[in-house]
Amino acid sequence: MPTQNARAAAMLAFRCAVCLLFVLHPISALGLVDGSVAPVPVAIASGVEILGALLVAVGLFTRPAAFLLSGMMAFAFFVVHLPGGWNWLENGGEPAALYSWVFLLLFVLGPGPLSLDRRRGRATAAV
Repeated sequence: MPTQNARAAAMLAFRCAVCLLFVLHPISALGLVDGSVAPVPVAIASGVEILGALLVAVGLFTRPAAFLLSGMMAFAFFVVHLPGGWNWLENGGEPAALYSWVFLLLFVLGPGPLSLDRRRGRATAAV
């Protein structure tokens, strides 16, 4: 059984890895990779996703940010991807579905002991 310190470190690493991988999607949608200009609604959603991912990564306002991101990814799956067919491997919705569940898990579990929420005395963690 892992020690309490190992579980805390694993939660920190999980939050950071998920958010690092996730933030590449809104950065790409903004056109920062290919130099294109994103429409205003996409730019706003991408900005919210980037800010939410940064908050989750550092563990600040983790539960509200993770809940918002989970909902945004569920919305993206159902509105953008699902009309392309039920198979998420073919409609491109696999990342949206997966991130929705991952952020929902972070909402339920909380940020863990190694977080700014914990330092502020605001987090209760399941780890």
